Amino acid sequence: MNKEMLPAAYTAMIGEMLGSETDAFLDTYAAPKTQGLRMNGLKTRTASGEKAAEKTVRLFGLQPVPWCPEGYYYEEPSRPGRHPYHEAGLYYIQEPSAMTAAVLLDPQPGETVLDLAAAPGGKTTHIASLMKGQGLLVSNEIHPERAKILAENVERLGLSHALVTSANPDDLARRFPETFDRIMLDAPCSGEGMFRKDQGAISEWSPGHVEMCAARQWDIVQDAYTMLKPGGRLAYSTCTFNRKENEELIARLTASYPDMELLAAKRLWPHQDKGEGHFVALLTKGGTPDPATADTLQGSAKRGNRSGKGRAGGRTEAAAQASFQQFREWAAAEIPGFRAEGVPVLFGDSLYLLPSSFGESFSLELLHGLRIPRAGLHLGHLKKNRLEPAHALAMALCPEQAARSFELDPESSEVRSWLRGESLTVPGDLQGWTLVTVDHLPLGWGKASSGQLKNHYPKGLRQP
Repeated sequence: MNKEMLPAAYTAMIGEMLGSETDAFLDTYAAPKTQGLRMNGLKTRTASGEKAAEKTVRLFGLQPVPWCPEGYYYEEPSRPGRHPYHEAGLYYIQEPSAMTAAVLLDPQPGETVLDLAAAPGGKTTHIASLMKGQGLLVSNEIHPERAKILAENVERLGLSHALVTSANPDDLARRFPETFDRIMLDAPCSGEGMFRKDQGAISEWSPGHVEMCAARQWDIVQDAYTMLKPGGRLAYSTCTFNRKENEELIARLTASYPDMELLAAKRLWPHQDKGEGHFVALLTKGGTPDPATADTLQGSAKRGNRSGKGRAGGRTEAAAQASFQQFREWAAAEIPGFRAEGVPVLFGDSLYLLPSSFGESFSLELLHGLRIPRAGLHLGHLKKNRLEPAHALAMALCPEQAARSFELDPESSEVRSWLRGESLTVPGDLQGWTLVTVDHLPLGWGKASSGQLKNHYPKGLRQP
């Protein structure tokens, strides 16, 4: 794009911030946008996943991102998003600068973590990878359509310990005071770092828009403060450059809440680092957790709607336990290597499993009235006294856990047929639910009978 397209007020602001570096920064608008992907540690922790990752590096000529061990640059013609490895959740396409936030937050296995504005899922899936699938990750997106995309990415990358919600931050703050060990707030912003790849963001920009974004960010960051445990850490990030949405907001936060301490702040500029640019601040909240808060969370929440599709509380605990027992019996035969442990939840005919750490810290009553696109790991659908396993369950498995698997070559016509939703010819002795894999990475379920593997790849994911 031509830098002359930029608003005069914007270039003047950049000039005040960068001084002699202004021209170098503005010249980046004539350069191609930066492309990146991040390997999914939930997949690469296995030998087959690590081998597939190494193959990906060679196949696309990837170059490492210096600030993220799992991150890589790729050039535009490579198109890794069209490779079967992408559908298998081996990696997530993510702008390299944005990878800094989860690295700085440094979530640990077993913690309770919140991603407060999580769609489309780049930082959520990065956090989950760093947590190694242990603990509880709550990923929230206020906009329902974007929350659906978030849930799809959570599913594709095989997350089993994530609860996806679609709620106003203030609603979450009322339910979960001083609850989270770490919080990621990738705040909705004016998107100045998006100008190079989304010229529509230029037309939306104005000093008034910046003011509006800063006001909205202030409301959200106060909700994040409410939900952060004493001793916990908050990462606040934006993909914008102005100080009002970044340093000035952080200064306001620490002035208004003296127990909040700034530990580190990092800026990535496109003329200094290979990326579109990002701001991240890491803060900690002083004090120690109050045991009374934990007791409140363990107890019953008195508010919220207790019924309705897509909302917590759609079925009784007894019905959920009965369905979970039915799943266990199915799993013993079909996925004997899978350990089904956690808190079962029913929505209609869909059975989900929240991680055990949820049951140790929270009451299900707290979820009543929340819109929940994904209540942990989707195990399956209950249909007339039979169980049909969910696609999300397949994506969270390794082939060694399944009683049967069918391997596809990533370069074969068969894998393309599979991703289009077509059935495959298989050996006649293959019978029953079968985990379909590509280089030992799961792609979904098929059901084998009489030499045919019926395709259960979700219709909404099928390729043309």
